[in-house]
Amino acid sequence: MAFFRPRVSREAEVRYHADQEISKSFPDLLEKARQAEQIVRDLRAGAADELELLAAGRAFDHALTEALRAAEAGQRATFGVKAYDDRIARRKAKATPAGAMWTSEVERLRTLREDNRMWGIPRIPRPLPATA
Repeated sequence: MAFFRPRVSREAEVRYHADQEISKSFPDLLEKARQAEQIVRDLRAGAADELELLAAGRAFDHALTEALRAAEAGQRATFGVKAYDDRIARRKAKATPAGAMWTSEVERLRTLREDNRMWGIPRIPRPLPATA
């Protein structure tokens, strides 16, 4: 009696290799996010006007989002190709040291992005249209 162990789907293999490629850019994207954060901090310390803070906050949000996407891709690639199809394999992979490291990094970046979205981007009222 032979046991059949199903292979992973072709789609899972393709997504795995795509995530590996995306995760290679994570250090560069994280560095861009750090630079954008430094710009925001410098503008706040220099008492810049709200339009400059708005532009810098949005740039920081964009940089964080790109870094977060790369970190999530790295997390999925670290979990392995079986984790794309199997939730139990995904849970087991989260318990490994590498999986836990990527999971904490993803959570840290999500927290930073949400904090920036709530408090880092100033709310500027839209101008009212002129009525004739």
